[in-house]
Amino acid sequence: MTVARALISVSDKTGLVEFARGLSALGIEILSTGGTASLLVKEGIKVLQVTDFTGAPEMFGGRVKTLHPKVHGGILARRKLAGDQADMQRQGIQPIDLVVVNLYPFREAVAKGLPYEEVIENIDIGGPSMVRSAAKNADYVTVVVDPADYGVVLAELQQKREVHESTRRRLQARAYAHTAAYDAAISGWLAEQLARAHPEEGGGFAESPPLPEYRRRQSLRYGENPHQRAAFYVAVPQPREPTLASARQLQGKELSYNNLLDGSAALEALKEHAMGPQGQAAVVIVKHTNPCGVAKAPTVLDAYRMARDSDPVSAFGGIVALTHPVDAATGTALAETFLEAVIAPEFERGALEVLKAKKSLRLLQVSLLAQGRDSWAPEPREVRSIPGGLLVQSRDLADADPRGWKVVTHRAPTPDEIEALSFAWSVVKHVKSNAIVLARRDVTVGIGMGQTNRVDSVRIAAQRAGEKARGAVLGSDAFFPFPDGVEEAARAGVTAIAQPGGSVRDDEVIAAADGAGVAMVFTGVRHFRH
Repeated sequence: MTVARALISVSDKTGLVEFARGLSALGIEILSTGGTASLLVKEGIKVLQVTDFTGAPEMFGGRVKTLHPKVHGGILARRKLAGDQADMQRQGIQPIDLVVVNLYPFREAVAKGLPYEEVIENIDIGGPSMVRSAAKNADYVTVVVDPADYGVVLAELQQKREVHESTRRRLQARAYAHTAAYDAAISGWLAEQLARAHPEEGGGFAESPPLPEYRRRQSLRYGENPHQRAAFYVAVPQPREPTLASARQLQGKELSYNNLLDGSAALEALKEHAMGPQGQAAVVIVKHTNPCGVAKAPTVLDAYRMARDSDPVSAFGGIVALTHPVDAATGTALAETFLEAVIAPEFERGALEVLKAKKSLRLLQVSLLAQGRDSWAPEPREVRSIPGGLLVQSRDLADADPRGWKVVTHRAPTPDEIEALSFAWSVVKHVKSNAIVLARRDVTVGIGMGQTNRVDSVRIAAQRAGEKARGAVLGSDAFFPFPDGVEEAARAGVTAIAQPGGSVRDDEVIAAADGAGVAMVFTGVRHFRH
């Protein structure tokens, strides 16, 4: 259908002026409201105010602007239906062929912590109504809710003065996804207000989870296995913390489903140690979503070598995440081992020159890593799916703070042991349960994960550490149910243990530690990861 008239009313003005100027150059009449109209007029673009188009003023402090038959009739009228055409003529309604609308920044208002009354005023009414009307009438009307689609729409209009049906259908589906996510955010926020006011009714959780809008980033070659189909969806807008959804891929093959899972696990573990450019460099190596080597050092090269050497067998085929830019020397060291992907805040030119020889190696730049944890705004909750349902919980953002730990053995850990225990404790929360981490100060030496009993995890960690277990400390994600885990650690040469405590056999476990001369602290915090 030929586009003769467009209605533009947006809160996100990204790319708006260029898009509107392109429409105007094609002779398309532009209707607009409020701040959108003011911006376009200021830029010299001819605009017809919606109030002049409808003959009705804005009312109720701007709450009613576009809720008018001339707007919705112009959008919803079926151009090929005689009855609709007759109604348009009788009511003096002109068709609107292109609706460009994105909605009041409700989520941003919530994120700013604005008062209830101000958040309510950021609930859009006219915008979703126009979007839904235009999407319903996609046979004749094009609806655009995302500035990312301006280029495609304008290019098609410049070719034939119309938008291709396949594009209209794609934008139709996107429009309803947009309004559905918007309504879900509102209903979730309102439910959260009730949950906070009456926590006894739902444990502080809303009746409906406030989920963000998700958009497909890419269709993946397959899922965990070749017979499974998969796709990668990203949240809109992105949270202000480092995620793979905001990564820029600089080289290498397309990311797979398993790459994305492993890469996300590596990032989550790395965030514990990302202190910005002035802090120590940290490196995490992940295999099958579990850290297999973690280290901190004054230079990123030293940190990488320490992390790799803590378990070089498992590092093969792993994913490496680094807090600091990758220089040429670190790039050379990375190239020595087969890796699936490398994640860093930046790759210097020398590193790119070295690593380009590894054509399949995926290099992912996550710039926000460079700023350090204090500059992020972590998402407070995480969502996981099970068939037929969702699990929602607050994220495990508890820091390793030794000041809150309780010494329960005759011997207290030395200052060096406390440093090593703090490091082990920051790593163990990212290891699949049952999880055991053996570490020295700033480097893991052996990790046991995912076992169905804790003593086996201790044995695996000690076996991987070998002689490096002597003089190391141990972090356990949950309490020891029996003394055998502590006894196994002592035989391997472990000198100090951090664990949550809380077992009915704590006294026996403590006695085993005292008998072996092992210092033990109770952290009071469990770090299960399933």
